[in-house]
Amino acid sequence: MRAIIQRVTAASVTVDNAVISQISRGLMVLVGIGTDDTTSDASVLINKILNLRVFNDLVEPEKMWKASVKDIDGEILCVSQFTLLANTTKGNKPDFHRAMSAESSQVMYAAFLDQLRQAYQTEKIKDGRFGAMMNVSLTNEGPVTFTLDSRKFDYIEPSGTEAGTKRKPKTSGS
Repeated sequence: MRAIIQRVTAASVTVDNAVISQISRGLMVLVGIGTDDTTSDASVLINKILNLRVFNDLVEPEKMWKASVKDIDGEILCVSQFTLLANTTKGNKPDFHRAMSAESSQVMYAAFLDQLRQAYQTEKIKDGRFGAMMNVSLTNEGPVTFTLDSRKFDYIEPSGTEAGTKRKPKTSGS
């Protein structure tokens, strides 16, 4: 499961020229669901979305990366976006075979939203309309944008080292 999270001062979703959802300060989250994703993947992303410190300190605003969306009592606008699972490595046409089918994805996305609402404040969680052609508007504060993947939380070393390994801590004298 993949997510793009953006720190926003405002965001909204419009369908058929009508605003169906909007938030003020908080996070805009695009969610992509893969063929083998489970509720465990949703749990991993929800934990990161709610606890990642992407906001400045509330008392000392010059201190960056000190507060989570929960700490600022922010809102979250989620939009399902299967294109996050596109494979663009071959040719120029995106391949969406890694994305879960629309029917299964709709069930998984609803479960993701339910889990998110249970973990935070129901009234602070908004969403778009699954499967609809939406216009998503946002004001990205910073800009601050992160890519999350429920299966890739290990730090990836630069080329020349083994992929998927974590960076070794520095020892004294090095």
